[in-house]
Amino acid sequence: MSQEDVSKKQLLRLERLTDLVYALVIWRIFMILPRPNFDNPEWDTIMDMLISKWPDFVVPLLSILIVIVFWLQSNSLLSRLKATNPIHTGISIFQVFFVLFYLYSLGLGIGVGSAADTRVLESSAAALIGATAYLGWWYASGKAALLSENVSDEEARDVAQSNFAEPMTALLTIPAAFIGPWAWEVSWFLYPFLKWLFSRRRTGA
Repeated sequence: MSQEDVSKKQLLRLERLTDLVYALVIWRIFMILPRPNFDNPEWDTIMDMLISKWPDFVVPLLSILIVIVFWLQSNSLLSRLKATNPIHTGISIFQVFFVLFYLYSLGLGIGVGSAADTRVLESSAAALIGATAYLGWWYASGKAALLSENVSDEEARDVAQSNFAEPMTALLTIPAAFIGPWAWEVSWFLYPFLKWLFSRRRTGA
C-alpha cells in the first residue's frame, strides 16, 4: 500500500473519530438538561417544569449550539482535504481534546455554579477549539499540501479567513464573562455578525 493510500485512510479514521467525539459531547450536554423525577415529581406538567426551570436550560442549549458550530466547521475543513499526516493528525487530536475540555468546563460551571472564572474557562476552551481548527487548516494548506485538488488557492485563503469568526467570538465573550452570566450568554450571538463580517471582507464588499 502506498503512502498516499495510507494517508487517505488516516484521514477517514480522523473524520470518524472527530464526528464520534462531537456526537458524544452533544449527547452528554443534552443529558445535563433538567428532567422530571417521576419518583418524586416537583411539577404537575412538563410546562410547569419548563416555566420554573427555564434558566437551567439556557446554558446547556447554548452550549449545544456552540458545539454544533464547531462540528460544522470541522466537517467543512476536513472535507476539503485529500489526506492527512502525523503533524496534521496531532493538531486535530488537540482540537478533539479541547472539545472534551469544553465539556469539562461546562460541567464545572454547572456543578459549582456559574461564576466569572468558570465562564472564562468555557470561553477559553471554545477559543482553543477554533484556534486549533485554524492552525490545522493553515498547516494543511501550506507546505503540507494536504488540500484536495478541487480547492483553489483563493478558496483556501477564503476558508482560512472565514474561520476567524469562531475563535474571535469565543475571545470576545471573555470580557463579557466578568459583567455577568446574561452578558456572557448574549455575547455568543455575536457569531452570526462576525461570520457575516468576515464574509464581506472575503468578497471585498
